[in-house]
Amino acid sequence: MEDNIKIEAELAESTEFYKVSILLDFYGQLLTDRQYEILDMYYNNDYSLGEIAEELGISRQGVHDSIRKGRAALEAYEARLGLAARFREQEESMKKALSCLKKVEREVPEAAGNESFQEAVKALEKVLDSL
Repeated sequence: MEDNIKIEAELAESTEFYKVSILLDFYGQLLTDRQYEILDMYYNNDYSLGEIAEELGISRQGVHDSIRKGRAALEAYEARLGLAARFREQEESMKKALSCLKKVEREVPEAAGNESFQEAVKALEKVLDSL
C-alpha cells in the first residue's frame, strides 16, 4: 500500500515538473532573468534547492521563494493566454489524425499506394517529430 502511494506521489511530481517545463518554454522569457534562471535550473536541469543556492550565492529560502513566485507567474500567463493548452490540443489532434490515416492505410490497401496520401502521412509525422 505504501509503495503505491509513493509511486503515485512520484508520478504526480514528475507530471508537475513536465507541466512547469512546458510553461517555461512558452512564457519563460516573460519572467525576470533571475526567475527564469532559477526555474530553468530547478525544472529543466534537475538542480536541488541547495545546489541552486550555492551556484547563485543566495539562500535556499530565496530559491524557494523565486520558484514559488515564478511558477505563479507562469500559471497566471497560461490562465490568461492558454498557449500551452492550445498546443497540447493541437498536438493531440495531429496524433489522432495520423492514427486515423494509419488505420485507413491498413484497411484500404489502395491508399498505401496513393502519393498524396503518403505525403499527408509524412507531413503529419514530420510535424509531430518537431514538437
